[in-house]
Amino acid sequence: MIWSAELRRAVRSGRVVVLLGLYSMFSALVLLVVGYATREMQAQVNAKLAEVGADAEASARAAEEIHKGMLGVLTSNDAAMMEALSQVPLVVLIVFKVTLFFLPAYVALMGFDQLSGEVGPRSIRFLTVRARRSSVLTGKFLAQATLLVGLVLVVDLAIFIYARMTNPDFSAAMLVLNLVKFWLAAVVFSLAYVALTALCSSLFRLPAVSLVFNFVLLFVFWLMDTIGRGVADTNPVRFVRYLSPSYYAGNLLHPQLSEFGASGAAYAAFALVFLLGAHGVLRARDL
Repeated sequence: MIWSAELRRAVRSGRVVVLLGLYSMFSALVLLVVGYATREMQAQVNAKLAEVGADAEASARAAEEIHKGMLGVLTSNDAAMMEALSQVPLVVLIVFKVTLFFLPAYVALMGFDQLSGEVGPRSIRFLTVRARRSSVLTGKFLAQATLLVGLVLVVDLAIFIYARMTNPDFSAAMLVLNLVKFWLAAVVFSLAYVALTALCSSLFRLPAVSLVFNFVLLFVFWLMDTIGRGVADTNPVRFVRYLSPSYYAGNLLHPQLSEFGASGAAYAAFALVFLLGAHGVLRARDL
């Protein structure tokens, strides 16, 4: 009941339109910039080849080599991922990587007041006298998660339609298959951050403080991942990267179920830890 009520309230509010517009504009900006840069790069390569008298076949081989090189960078030269994503336009992969980096901040903006917005004015006590605190937390978490899943699907669908219109070789069957794959990867990735936002929102009575603390934690997680990847393998500091959710994003598009399952299990574990923390805070807090 709390899930459906919160979802209806969120859909009726203007926040949904604002969040969809914000996410869409950012994704569209990245899409247009990446698409323009890719076309300019290809045009320069074709011009250089034309100067030395290369034929169309040489231009096609050069384009294939560029595609393979950029695909290797985006997939960390994983042979299985490169094979599975070889038919996906590069613009989709690049936009996915960029938006995935900023998606946690978007999640924080979407739900930073899901609990603190009611804990502060104490309106949450009208819920807790009729429902368990765990039910209140779960209902609000599911409402935010459902809203996010829908918004991500809308934006991903628009990106793939653009890719289909600008890449005739990208068939409709490949579009549907990869849309499901990319959407599922984004959902698995973002649900852990929805749980983190719920935890931050339960810690403070002021929504603004919850939002700032959420951004601080996102920066700390990013720093842990960056430092852990940057040090030598013999340095014990490298183990801090395993404590950051963003470390496990690399295999969310992996074609092997074991690799994808390991990343999915890691994000599920993070989500569970964050939700248990939020539940513990709500149980101890005087509402």
